[in-house]
Amino acid sequence: MTSTRATLLHVAERAGVSLASTSRALHGTGASKAMVERVHAAAAELGYSVDAIGRSLRMKKTFQIAFAVADIGNPVYVEMMRGIHEVLAPHGFRVVVMTTGDTADSAAELVRSLNSGFVDGMIIIPLRTDDRLIAEIQQAPVPVVVIGRAMSDHGVSSVSTDSAAGIGAAVEHVRSRGRRRIGFLNGPLDTTPGESRQRGFDAAARTAELIETEIADDFTVAAGLDAARRLFARASGPAEQLDAVVAANDLLAIGAIRAAREFGLKVPEDVVMTGMDDTELGRVFLPSLTSVSLGSTARGRAAAELVLGLTDDPDQPARQVAVGPELIVRESTTDGSAL
Repeated sequence: MTSTRATLLHVAERAGVSLASTSRALHGTGASKAMVERVHAAAAELGYSVDAIGRSLRMKKTFQIAFAVADIGNPVYVEMMRGIHEVLAPHGFRVVVMTTGDTADSAAELVRSLNSGFVDGMIIIPLRTDDRLIAEIQQAPVPVVVIGRAMSDHGVSSVSTDSAAGIGAAVEHVRSRGRRRIGFLNGPLDTTPGESRQRGFDAAARTAELIETEIADDFTVAAGLDAARRLFARASGPAEQLDAVVAANDLLAIGAIRAAREFGLKVPEDVVMTGMDDTELGRVFLPSLTSVSLGSTARGRAAAELVLGLTDDPDQPARQVAVGPELIVRESTTDGSAL
C-alpha cells in the first residue's frame, strides 16, 4: 500500500487498535509507549505519514518548540538538545534551533518575535540578561523557559545549576593533587556563566600560594588558546609558574592545554587542567579532561518537561528546577592511579 492510499483507518486496522488510540499514538497525546511503538510500526509498514499542516490547523498548534542558544556550535547545547528531544518527540513536537546572539537586546528581539506564532513555546539560554529581556519573556504569547539562572523572582519557569559551587569543587580537586599555584581561565564577566564562575573561583582559591586570572573574549577553544597564552606568559618564572589551571568551560580548557604545550609544559605532569560542562569533546580529548558536569542532558529534559506542561496549561504557576554540579575526574589531573 502506498503513502497516498494509506489512511488512519488502515493504520488502526494493521496495529489492531481503535481509531482513537491510533490518533493519540501518532499525535503524542496520551498513548502509552508500547502503543506508540505499535502504531508507528504499522504506519511505517504502510507508508502512512501524519498530515502535519492539517493537524496544526485542527488543534491550533504548530507542534514546534524553539531552542534558543548563543552559540549553536557549543557541544554543551548539543547535549541539552538531546535531552529536550527525548522529552518532546514522543508528544509529537519538533525542536527548532535558533540563535540568541551575544547581547541581551538580540535575545529580547528573538523572544519578541514569538508574536508571529511560529512555535508553541521556547527554551532559551541567554548569555546576558537585562530588564528588557525579562519583560519580553514575561509578556511572551507562548510559554518561555529559561536555562542558566533561577527566575523565581520574576515569575518565570527556569532550570538552573550552581556553577560557582562547581568551580569550587574543581579548585579543591587540584589542591588535593598538591597544586598551589592556580590560574583561572574565564569567559566574559558580564555574562551569566562568567560572573557566577568568577565568584566561585574567588571564594575557593583565597588560600592558594599564587592566583592568576585571565579573561577570554569568548567561551571558545580559540579564545581559550589566546587567553591561556597570556596567562602562561605572565606567570613564566620558576616561582610563578602555574601548576594548575581551572577553566570556566571545556572549550577554554582545551585551548589552555594547547597553550601549555606551546610553553613546553606537560599535562598533567607540570600543570593539571580542569574544565566545566563535561562535554563529549572533553571526554575524547587527549588527555581526557577532568570536568565539572552541570547535567546538560538532565537540564534539557527538565526544561522540556516544564515547557510541555505550560503548553498544556499556560496558567499553571512558574516552577524552578535545580540540577547540581558533579566533578568527573579524568587524565588531565591524574596519572591514572586515581581514576
